[in-house]
Amino acid sequence: MPAAPDLPAAFAPPPQPSPRSDVEIYRMWEIYKAVNARVKAGGEVVNLLVGEPTLPPSPKVVAAASRALSDGRTIGYTEALGMPSLREGIAQLYRRRHGLDIPAARIAVTVGTSSGLLLAFLAAFEAGQTVAVVEPSYPAYRGTLKAVNLVPYRLGTDAATRYQVTPAMIDALPPEVAGVVVASPANPTGTMLTAAELKAIHAACRRRGLWLIVDELYHGVTYDRPADTALAAGDDVIVINGFSKFWGMTGWRIGWLVLPERLVPRIEALHGSLQISAPTLSQIAAIAALETDDEMTARVSAYARNRDALLAALPRFGITRFAPPDGAFYLYADIGDFTDDSVAFCRRMLDETGVVTAPGVDFDTMQGRHYLRFSFCMDEAVVAEAIRRLESWFAAQNRR
Repeated sequence: MPAAPDLPAAFAPPPQPSPRSDVEIYRMWEIYKAVNARVKAGGEVVNLLVGEPTLPPSPKVVAAASRALSDGRTIGYTEALGMPSLREGIAQLYRRRHGLDIPAARIAVTVGTSSGLLLAFLAAFEAGQTVAVVEPSYPAYRGTLKAVNLVPYRLGTDAATRYQVTPAMIDALPPEVAGVVVASPANPTGTMLTAAELKAIHAACRRRGLWLIVDELYHGVTYDRPADTALAAGDDVIVINGFSKFWGMTGWRIGWLVLPERLVPRIEALHGSLQISAPTLSQIAAIAALETDDEMTARVSAYARNRDALLAALPRFGITRFAPPDGAFYLYADIGDFTDDSVAFCRRMLDETGVVTAPGVDFDTMQGRHYLRFSFCMDEAVVAEAIRRLESWFAAQNRR
C-alpha cells in the first residue's frame, strides 16, 4: 500500500457564505411555523396573513394553458423580453387603462415581479450604490438590494403622509443615494399616490439625477378611484407590474417591466443570461388573463366589502391609527397602545383566537414593532369570522 501523502500542518479555513447573501429572514415565517403547528395539532386558523388571492385564476386562463399543453407542441423558450403578442397585449392594457401609448418594445416580460426587481436593480445601479426604499414597504426590496451588493437607505414615512414619500423627503436625501423605490398601491398600507403626486416625485428625482422605480403590482385592485401610473410622469421611470394580484396568478410567476429605452438592451441581455425567458406556459396564460378584466373587477368588489368591514371594526377593537387603503388588499394598523412587540402579539393572537395576521417588523425596520398588517383578499366569511373573534379579544387586552 503506498504511503499516505504528507499533509500540511494546517488547513485554510473553509469557504464561508458571502456577506451579500446574509439577507433578512421574514419574521412572518415564525408565524407561518406557528400556523402549521396549530393546524397539525387539529386547531383552526382564520388566516388574514397572506397576500395571496384565495380564488383561482379565471377559467379562461386555465383553459388557455390546458390547450397549450394538449395540442402536442413543445413548450420551449421565448424571446428573452417575452412573447411579442404578450408584450403588445400589455401595451394595449396601458392604452385601455391610462390612455398612454407605451411601445411594446419598452416592455420586458419577467419571471414574476421578483425577477423584475432584480433585473431593474442590476441594470440601473452600480455595485455599492445606495438606494432609498420607502418604509413601510415590501421587505423583498431590501433583501434584493443587499443580494446584488446595493445598500438600502430607509426612507421612513408615517400616517401623516399616508405612509407615502413626498418630494420634500426626496430633496432631503443624502448625496450618496442613487435611486428611490416606491409603490402605489403599496404593500402593506394599500395607500396610493395621485397623478399629481407621482409627477412631483418624478420631478424631485429628476432634479437630483435619481432613478425612480415604481412598483405598480396592485393596479386594478383599487376602490374609490383607479390607480394612476408613474409612466404618465415621464418615460425615464422604471415600472414593475405583474399578474399575481389583480389576476390571481401568484404561482404562475409572470410579471413585466416598463423601461426607459436605454435600459431595454441591458435588460434583454441580463434576462437572457439569468433566466433565458419567463415561463412560456405562463406567458400564454397571461395573454388570456388580459381579456378577463370584467371578471376580475367583480372580485375587487368583494375585497372592497372586506375592507369596509375591517375599517368599521378596527375602532371597535380600540385601533384608531391607520390610513384607509385606497387599493391592494391590506390594512396596516398601529397597535402601539397594546404592544411594542408585533411578533409576540401575533403569536398570542393566534394562540388565543386562531386569527393570524402579519407583524409589522417585516415591512418597517424601525417602527414595525407596533404595527400589524391585516390581509383581506380572502372570502368574506373568513374576514367576518376574524372580526367576530377579535372584537371580544381586543376588549380584554390591557393597554400600555
